[in-house]
Amino acid sequence: MEWIKQLKPGVPKYWLLLIAGVMWTGVGYFLISLAAGWIFVPSADSPWIYWIPGLILALIIYQFGFSKLAKKNSRRIQNIPVEKPCIFDFQEWHSYPLVLFMIGLGITLRNFSPIPKPLLGIMYIGIGGGLGLSSLVYYLALWKHTEKNKLPRT
Repeated sequence: MEWIKQLKPGVPKYWLLLIAGVMWTGVGYFLISLAAGWIFVPSADSPWIYWIPGLILALIIYQFGFSKLAKKNSRRIQNIPVEKPCIFDFQEWHSYPLVLFMIGLGITLRNFSPIPKPLLGIMYIGIGGGLGLSSLVYYLALWKHTEKNKLPRT
């Protein structure tokens, strides 16, 4: 079974923090860009009517949801007992099915929902903004991790 361990793509922990942060930033950006395409259309009279609730929702999602999850996950990454954990350990293994469900739900809402796209955009701005803001937790943890592990200057 030793050969299986050799197949595992191990990376230093700072890479896991960076990957998690970039993933959360990227997905947040993607969701917000979808919402922008739905809201900033020529027929939209006042796009701010959708953006303001979306931004408020983003702050709520950040404060009470995603930031806590990101903090928990960044602590988990830093406390992994091996020096070079698997590259896929940037999130817990049991979270992968949830991610697939969320992707499927997003595709379903975008393509088959009777909800008007500008209203759906409020939710996408909220979730995307919450993810984007919470990605800062990973970048802060990455910065602290690299500062802590710097070699002393001679």
